[in-house]
Amino acid sequence: MMDLDPWHGHYALRAAGMVASEVRALFAVASRPEVVSLAGGMPNVDALPLDTLGALMAELTRERGTVALQYGSAQGDPGIRESICEVMSLEGIDAHPDDVLVTVGSQQALDLVARVFLDPGDTVVAEAPTYVTALGVFAAYQARVAHVELDDEGVDPRALAETFTRLAAERRPAKLFYTVPTFQNPAGVTLSAERRAAVIEVCRRAGVLVVEDNPYGLLHYDRGEPMRALRADDPAGVIYLGSFSKILAPGLRGGWALAPGPVRDKLVLAAESAMLSHSVFAQLVVDRYLRTQPWAEQLKEFREMYRARRDAMLRALAAHMPPGVRWTSPGGGFFVWASLPEGLDSKTMLPRAVGARVAYVPGTGFYANGAGRSHMRLSFCYPPVERVEEGVQRLAAVIAEELALRDTLGLAPSPRDDG
Repeated sequence: MMDLDPWHGHYALRAAGMVASEVRALFAVASRPEVVSLAGGMPNVDALPLDTLGALMAELTRERGTVALQYGSAQGDPGIRESICEVMSLEGIDAHPDDVLVTVGSQQALDLVARVFLDPGDTVVAEAPTYVTALGVFAAYQARVAHVELDDEGVDPRALAETFTRLAAERRPAKLFYTVPTFQNPAGVTLSAERRAAVIEVCRRAGVLVVEDNPYGLLHYDRGEPMRALRADDPAGVIYLGSFSKILAPGLRGGWALAPGPVRDKLVLAAESAMLSHSVFAQLVVDRYLRTQPWAEQLKEFREMYRARRDAMLRALAAHMPPGVRWTSPGGGFFVWASLPEGLDSKTMLPRAVGARVAYVPGTGFYANGAGRSHMRLSFCYPPVERVEEGVQRLAAVIAEELALRDTLGLAPSPRDDG
């Protein structure tokens, strides 16, 4: 049979790790209007002041068009780097604009970090479960991922230390610890204040650089102020990744990395070779928005909107889910992590769910080792409240049918897969 790809034998070895994520593979199905998508983590941009943004863009073009539409530096516009430092100060970070690199979303920042630090065969330690596209980045750079389980307070510092010790004994020491410590994607849990200092100390003793990915930190629903970032307490040992995608708009593709000086220099060189420069226009739009608009009040509106959706999902889960289903109760962010009763498989159940007009992300996408079949990620950020409730009802009915089928066939529950 003829090979459909005549260049198959020409790809670099690392291309084998480039596969579609579980989330991206669902986009075509989840975007159908009759399907309630509890899958993707798309922000609700309908809540943005679009007229204000449009006027701001027109004003910017008139006043600074020759700058906004020209090439810029690979590190990013100095003005937006100053504004980014103001945003990070809300999480206790005292940073200088010179240490900030502007990127095309925090996803590119993560890719640049991997490009600078990871050789084939290197080991990254990550939470279990962890952000699906981070796993794609690590696979693309041919790194291995070792998982550390989460609980309701985030990663356990003792388990993290034991993992570092084991990996060192196996002669594959950890090079990076990748963490989403606040309103974690996908689990929704937050690393407790008590554990944060301990995690930093564990990584410092092991000589492992922390990559703190924090796109959701300002979307807190049950507390008066944001959690203190890991980077605030260890400027030398933490690379902080931030994003405007969740607190402004993903289409502007604004993100950044805050790194120690020598690391920053390497990241800037990597960014220059990867893209020459980020869109100056997009940077100036974000900067002017932050400087001229009441963005803190807009962020408060976002929190209230997402809190209502979060509460709707938690109410619907409690009201409709069959016995044996468990879930997390996030204090912020976009996601609930659900665990199925024994014997149910979220991946094989997905076609039945789509047939019932509801979509979710199977848990397998969030593990590097194939685990997660008894879990699923549910997103509440995009559908309106009534659709969130409707989606959970549909999903609950599908799970009830799966349980009934299991019991009718007399299938013995398989050993529980807790990742």
